[in-house]
Amino acid sequence: MRKKFGIDIDGTVTSPSALLPFINKDFGLNLHLSDITQYDLNPFVNVPEQEFSKWFSENEPIIYERSPLAKGADDILNTWKDRHKLYFISARGPHLLENTKKWFRKKGLTYHNIDLIGSHDKVETVKKHMVDIFFEDKHDNAVMIHEECSIPVILFNTPYNQDPIPQGVIRVNDWYEAYSWVENWLKTTADEKIPFLTKG
Repeated sequence: MRKKFGIDIDGTVTSPSALLPFINKDFGLNLHLSDITQYDLNPFVNVPEQEFSKWFSENEPIIYERSPLAKGADDILNTWKDRHKLYFISARGPHLLENTKKWFRKKGLTYHNIDLIGSHDKVETVKKHMVDIFFEDKHDNAVMIHEECSIPVILFNTPYNQDPIPQGVIRVNDWYEAYSWVENWLKTTADEKIPFLTKG
């Protein structure tokens, strides 16, 4: 059965370390992903919050243009593109839509819809699209979406999202693990909706 997949972009479809080369270069640092133990990067950069926000706003377009894919993201998303609806929901600002679409084309990724909502609060957008499952890297987003929308959320494992998770949030190490869990979930939900189906 065709499902609606809600998918975050940064740190989920893109590599979670995508920002670090830019931060290291411009701030003279040598940060690695293993150093980033919380989502807020400001403490690791050690400059005033306003200065870091200004830097990020100015550099967002080039960072997104050059962001590498997360391991397996293209393989798995392209496997699903004809079987399910792919709704990308990101905290990026709406002004970055063309930049984002250009990156998707460059990486050979298909989308059915892209919502850049300019906020980490994705619950209303998830509800609006009636998404069946969500893919995320930010811990509190994952928990909130699961609890408010009563859907499973795949959480991509990173050093910055290690707080405990409820049962409906599923931690995976990469898109191949996500694929394995989701395909099993799809079979289970199909069996529940059509009781006379037998496995095998």
